[in-house]
Amino acid sequence: MTGTVLDRFLRYVVIDTQSDPASSTQPTTEKQKDLGRVLVAELLEIGLSDAHLDEHGYVYATIPANTDKKVPVICFCSHMDTAPDFTGKNVKPQMVKNYAGGDIQLPGDPSRVIRVSEHPQLKNQIGNDIITTDGTTLLGADDKAGLAEIMAAAKILVDDPEIKHGMIKILFTPDEEVGRGVNTVDLKKLGADYAYTMDGETAGHIEDETFSADSVDIVIAGVAIHPGFAKNRMENSIKIAGAIIDRLPKDIAPETTEGKQGFIHPTGVAGSMEKAAISLIIRDFTDEGLTEKETMLEAIVKDVMKFYPGSTYRFEVKEQYRNMKVVLDRHPEIVENAVEAVRRVGMTPVRGSIRGGTDGSRLSFMGLPCPNIFAGGHAFHSPLEWISRQDMEKAVGTIVELAKVWEERA
Repeated sequence: MTGTVLDRFLRYVVIDTQSDPASSTQPTTEKQKDLGRVLVAELLEIGLSDAHLDEHGYVYATIPANTDKKVPVICFCSHMDTAPDFTGKNVKPQMVKNYAGGDIQLPGDPSRVIRVSEHPQLKNQIGNDIITTDGTTLLGADDKAGLAEIMAAAKILVDDPEIKHGMIKILFTPDEEVGRGVNTVDLKKLGADYAYTMDGETAGHIEDETFSADSVDIVIAGVAIHPGFAKNRMENSIKIAGAIIDRLPKDIAPETTEGKQGFIHPTGVAGSMEKAAISLIIRDFTDEGLTEKETMLEAIVKDVMKFYPGSTYRFEVKEQYRNMKVVLDRHPEIVENAVEAVRRVGMTPVRGSIRGGTDGSRLSFMGLPCPNIFAGGHAFHSPLEWISRQDMEKAVGTIVELAKVWEERA
């Protein structure tokens, strides 16, 4: 078995680990543990004797310190599941060696083309080896690239006693893609002071800011009557739901926003004449922005309901995660050390914000401050997903350098 980051990545992506938002189990799919068992076996082979998979689907392991200095314990974290948005079964990775530029047509579905015009990052990959799918599945670089990078870096750190580092913890989580990635993580057992998720995109990028996120469920109870006798009496829940959706502001939607702009996004609608439900997600970089959008949404609902006096509604907001910047700003050294590590690998560090969330958002608020470092993947959750071997190797280098930086600065 070979241990390069590419070999590991190609081994992991063919294991189906899709999570399931409709499941109430932990993990949401048992098949995520199939990959967990593979990772534990490889960690034990590297020499991490405490590596294990727990009943909730988490993999824990420790790289012991090899320095006399008192160094903060840092953890590297990635998730094992792939997104429910597109199938992750029967992944057939393809390699474009020594990429010469231009669009990449995917052989399994020739209608799917990774176009340079839509993926400008390809321009930075000339001469690199690019891994794609055959076009019929997603690739799973989100976040099996992170897994492969942490594993490859762990082997380097264990094999080379000349690289001085403090104690390092490894955490692989299930169910990140369905927002439950750290629901039952045992932070006491993990025993880390600070953490990094390896789950970002472009090489050199470090993200210390995420959306703040809530979900909203609106349930409408209409007035159901036989349609033959419905005049002036029926209030059809499906039509009420449609009227609410039609009133959602067009300029506060994912398809019309970018940068630091938040949005209101309907993710599901179901119903019959007597009862209908709309599920939405609300995103903003500030808590005030979230509240404003939720207030606006409820005002729309109230306004629509005026026309349906016999009907009622329920409006329920659930907190999902919060912008981790609030926590990370209290510990500037976490991001500063990552910036230095990226620089040492020969890249220009780019600090940014994620229009999304990671396990790191929730870990930060659970008491484990955790920014996000690039893993190198692009076009996540889609059959056009791609990554280059060279960017994965840069991520491995970043992890190794980061372990060194923490030891040097302790």
